[in-house]
Amino acid sequence: MPNILVIGSLNADLVVRAPRFPAPGETISGEDLKIIPGGKGANQAVAAARQGANVTMLGRVGKDSFGPFLLNSLKSNRVDTSLVLEDDSATGTAIIVVDSNGQNSIVLSAGANGKVSAADVDHASFRRFDLLLLQLEIPTPAVLRAAQRAHENGLRVLLNPAPAQSLPDELISLADFIIPNETELSLLTGLPVNDISSAEQAAQTLLTRGAKNVIVTLGEKGALVVTGTQVTHVDTYKVDVVDTTAAGDAFIGGFASTLLRNVELEEAVKYANACGALATTKFGAQPSLPTREETEKFMSLRGRSSPEAISD
Repeated sequence: MPNILVIGSLNADLVVRAPRFPAPGETISGEDLKIIPGGKGANQAVAAARQGANVTMLGRVGKDSFGPFLLNSLKSNRVDTSLVLEDDSATGTAIIVVDSNGQNSIVLSAGANGKVSAADVDHASFRRFDLLLLQLEIPTPAVLRAAQRAHENGLRVLLNPAPAQSLPDELISLADFIIPNETELSLLTGLPVNDISSAEQAAQTLLTRGAKNVIVTLGEKGALVVTGTQVTHVDTYKVDVVDTTAAGDAFIGGFASTLLRNVELEEAVKYANACGALATTKFGAQPSLPTREETEKFMSLRGRSSPEAISD
């Protein structure tokens, strides 16, 4: 069974559905508030675990009521939480508004996530893992140190540069796979990204900075794989969208778990697209993340079987 280490954020998502996003200074009515376990790190850990991977999470939560809530969610999804530390800061939170089209607007409060440090990373052993998943909801020095430790121990590194920010070339070159969406790719490279052609051009700039493989998630347009030897557009699946929250995390969890079963890159992306599409059909972050059984059934019903190498 693949061993994946996720170093990243754990958030309590405070979610409200509304007919639309409010304009500046405007108050609108929404539905009842829901508190849902989230955070890009925790979401990706759960996404990979539900796809059959053996996953360990490293991060921080606060000593408030949200901390145990998030840890219990991870444990119930068979994610090892032994490397999650308790911090005096408040647990990280995300305030999320979801409109009638399923699109979301998110404001993060880092809380304990902002205290994850390079020292936390150095206290962990990397020897029993095969793949490291990273995002940017924890401080960049901790992310960079994690990538360095992974490189030293022979782990492949998957970096989701979200929320997008300027990154050192060393971190870009240490990542075996960089997976941004269109907005993140644009902010990361300083180039406009509004279609497949512009996404390819921006991804190529990351290759010149040392990136090995760039996979751009394009929402309803699928994903674009850009490497030193290929550029491939991979279609996704049409579904009725309920909530796009955590769709990218579902994609990454599906991609990571499939990649470690020695599936070809394009096939792994096809499978990840199915995971991302399925996540948009349910409300919330972690509750929307599909299992391996659900994903394989979905692909079969859509006339595209999952890769043979996925079967045990």
